[in-house]
Amino acid sequence: MTQLECFPYGAGHGDEGVCLLVRMGPYRILLDCGLSDLTALSGDSLEVSAPADVVLCSHAHSDHAQGLLNLHRAFPQMPIYASEVTTQLLPLNWLDEPGRVPQFVHALPWRSPVEFQDGLTAELFPAGHLPGAAAILLTYTPPEGRSHSILYTGDFFLSNSRLVEGLRLEELRGLRPDVVIVEGTYGTARFPHRRQQENQIAERISRALSDRQSILLPLPMVGLGQELLMLLRSHHLFTGRDLDIWVDGTVASGCDAYLELLPHLPTSVQNFAKHQSLFWDDRIRPRVRRLHPEQRSLVGGSPCIVLTDFSIDWQEFCEDSPERWLILLPHHLEEGLIEISPEYDIETYVLAQHCDGASTTQFIHNLRPQHVIFVHGDPNYLVDLTGLDELHNRYHLHSPASGSLVELPIGETFLQPAPPETTYEGELTELGTVVTITLPDAITHDPRWRSLSDTGLIEARWQGQDLVLRGLTQRELMTQNNERSPAWMDSSEKDCCFRCRHYRGQRCWNPGSPLFNFKVTPDGYCPVFEAAQTAMEPTREDVDQAPG
Repeated sequence: MTQLECFPYGAGHGDEGVCLLVRMGPYRILLDCGLSDLTALSGDSLEVSAPADVVLCSHAHSDHAQGLLNLHRAFPQMPIYASEVTTQLLPLNWLDEPGRVPQFVHALPWRSPVEFQDGLTAELFPAGHLPGAAAILLTYTPPEGRSHSILYTGDFFLSNSRLVEGLRLEELRGLRPDVVIVEGTYGTARFPHRRQQENQIAERISRALSDRQSILLPLPMVGLGQELLMLLRSHHLFTGRDLDIWVDGTVASGCDAYLELLPHLPTSVQNFAKHQSLFWDDRIRPRVRRLHPEQRSLVGGSPCIVLTDFSIDWQEFCEDSPERWLILLPHHLEEGLIEISPEYDIETYVLAQHCDGASTTQFIHNLRPQHVIFVHGDPNYLVDLTGLDELHNRYHLHSPASGSLVELPIGETFLQPAPPETTYEGELTELGTVVTITLPDAITHDPRWRSLSDTGLIEARWQGQDLVLRGLTQRELMTQNNERSPAWMDSSEKDCCFRCRHYRGQRCWNPGSPLFNFKVTPDGYCPVFEAAQTAMEPTREDVDQAPG
């Protein structure tokens, strides 16, 4: 029987990169190398034999590619391959290297099997997500017996975006690989259609500009930044608008790299570029200009948009007048940056670059493999995917941690392990004018409970026949309250926190309230409001911290 195994040196959990060693018969194939430290590949010394017979890189994002240069330097004879576009984008990972890094990654064509060793072939298919991103089909045909195949998606996206066409399912539908290694970045989450997401972020930016705010968008070097810039250049809310868009740091370097890729971008983008510059343009509104570091403190005098690196100290732009800036973060980058400076006006947005839960399951059902390995995502999100009945009942599911070997027997009968416990049984009670939902305390053991219970308040909405519950964060409450007039300072009667007898020092001290011991806004509200005997005068601290 042909040996099939997958050993993740990096499974892409949290901040770790993706680096997967696949064994097919006698051959070892390394899929991506997003490791910043290569000691996991060969211990403390790299003076050993090459860790693989061949290396294949799915795309140029650093969490999949940053270790390739050091890997090449350690094992210069080990061949490394990627799509042609990816070979052009990869040098962006080594901008800090002195001198020009020579080309060491070999380009492979699309949709054409290439044989590396006797019986071992690889074929690349466009995967969406980023220009040049590839889904990689590995096939091994032994001297005797049937062929075996593994499909690795890398990061993939089924929907078309502004600068990249989505993965075409019809190209893969008949492949029937034995194993699919698929990313699960968003877990089982569901998102609106891509165009709806674009309209939502465009409308939010437009509204802030109308309110005389400037917009700061911290972004990675390639991918999302260029997508947003193209959106701002072509959306009807911004075309012809007297507006400056500034592009800073490595995001600007990413734009320059995209300009070199124009023949590989979608036809609609190439047609756009025939009439006006794709990015840099001082002539047509909105104007797009490159921003130099010494100019960072100078922009924002009039409303503008700034795209910058998410790794820099973005307070340089707005520390003198934070009230004139709105910082918009991709939802997956929010937590780390808010910890730096929570007093700024920060909101998040969704502009998906990966498949949501529904698209991921659709993709798997179209391929019908025996084994599915989930990588690249929060471990809790991957557990959610492995717990789906519609997947668990049909496929052998795996979600390995880094350093855990996954054996992949094909055609054998073995018991599928029990799915992880991701559902909780509770009770629902109707009590007059309120409904109480009781859940077991085991639910609090999940790390996500903390964000759900942040304020003790939830939002409920119907999704078909299902009722979806979502926790409301302090930041959302502040945003909602800021959009309302500060009626808490009126003399009118209102059942708000400011007029509750348990409100002291901007906190709720009612043990029976879901807001107990939380910092609350004066115009907040909870179901156990108790009126103070006399309306208290606002303290200086209350006035300073009041919404609006």
